[in-house]
Amino acid sequence: MLIFIEPRLVLLSVPKTGTTALEQALLPHAEISFRSRPEIKHINHRQYLKQIRPLLAPLGHPSFDRVAVIREPLDWLRSWYRYRARDALIGHPNSTAQISFDQFLRDYLSEGERPAHARLGRQSDFLLDATGRISIQHLYRYEALPELVRFLSQRIGVPISLGRSNVSPEAATDLDPKAEVWARGALAREYEVWEGARQAAPYNSLARSSNARTIRTIAS
Repeated sequence: MLIFIEPRLVLLSVPKTGTTALEQALLPHAEISFRSRPEIKHINHRQYLKQIRPLLAPLGHPSFDRVAVIREPLDWLRSWYRYRARDALIGHPNSTAQISFDQFLRDYLSEGERPAHARLGRQSDFLLDATGRISIQHLYRYEALPELVRFLSQRIGVPISLGRSNVSPEAATDLDPKAEVWARGALAREYEVWEGARQAAPYNSLARSSNARTIRTIAS
């Protein structure tokens, strides 16, 4: 997570959404950074509101806008699968090197205790506030990062050039059409959030409140 004082902006780091590359490009321009250890780098929205925002209160108004990235749900899981298939994890309980993507997906979506390799959260849960709303002012899709880069460049006032970081190894992630239909149904909430970001519409259906923030999106 990076915090920019003058632009009044907080960049949240949703895992596996390209935020490592963003942070590397923007770090010299951020006054506050939470990095390195995953539990620090990936502070979620609720943790930010409860623990970090009060520390910024003495800086006065205007308040800090939050920016986050969301990835197409199955693509997000494919990225995790490939990442956990890397050589460095072979022999570790988190490794997916010896299982298919279909099995990984079924383990991830199963009820009850999941295998270590499938113990992942949900992107939507990362984005919620304490009331269960997605109240992030600027939610962008991963699938078209250039528009997010333009937004950040304009808001922060510096040109940004992204490199590549945390690139996962190649791995087969094809799904049988029926399995994909089943997975999309099981991930309906995630797709609702992702589609909401694409549409740039007030998030009333998700927030269940007419006071929900409007989401800014990346054009696909």
